[in-house]
Amino acid sequence: MPGETMESAPRYRRGTEVMKIIRTLLNGEHLDFQGEFYNLKLDPARISTISGKCPNLYFGGLSHEARECAAEAADVYLMWPDKMENVREVVTDMKARAAAKGRTLKFGYRAHVIVRETEDEARAYADRLLSKLDDEMGRAIREKSLDAANYGVQRQQELRSAADGDGFVEENLWTGIGRARSGCGAAIVGNPDQVIAKLRAYQDAGMEAFILSGYPHVNECDMFARYVLPQIEHAPIAG
Repeated sequence: MPGETMESAPRYRRGTEVMKIIRTLLNGEHLDFQGEFYNLKLDPARISTISGKCPNLYFGGLSHEARECAAEAADVYLMWPDKMENVREVVTDMKARAAAKGRTLKFGYRAHVIVRETEDEARAYADRLLSKLDDEMGRAIREKSLDAANYGVQRQQELRSAADGDGFVEENLWTGIGRARSGCGAAIVGNPDQVIAKLRAYQDAGMEAFILSGYPHVNECDMFARYVLPQIEHAPIAG
């Protein structure tokens, strides 16, 4: 809650309870929950989702406590950008944690995208995007965030530190975005074939859902729809 301070372990145990409670209620079931943080007995909710079932609950976090929370109660474990070998390691770890609890998880990937007709154009736009950024201002923006000290944000900082002079930490993964914001701090940058290849590599590693964005968002949505969407399988898009 705003202004609340709580240690990591109990905060994630509370999050586990919240997801279990939400799932029960949105599944239209009677709730009889006795936990560490909540003790509730409630009749089925009088309203429901269109499907009558709880939608997938997405959850992310790299700490041990966050991973245990996701393994026990989430449907989709959501990851921020990382090098491919680390993505695979986290997927393997989370599958094992979920299996130990008699569960299975799906996986999602959150990243920014800069796609242009050529790689040179995409890289040039990435450079231009941050060309006016003052490093001190960027640092102030990052440190103002409420999540500035968590494991995931620290990992994004490690990626920036490991990147080359142009901000790329591996092929087509650019960490420059993280200079101006906390949280998800890297972008897939390249021509359509490169972006598609990167997305398919993440799919091969286990990703089933993608949360993608860009700056400015509407413009980058248009670029993505023009260059990438026609060449990949995706869920129906409402008109």
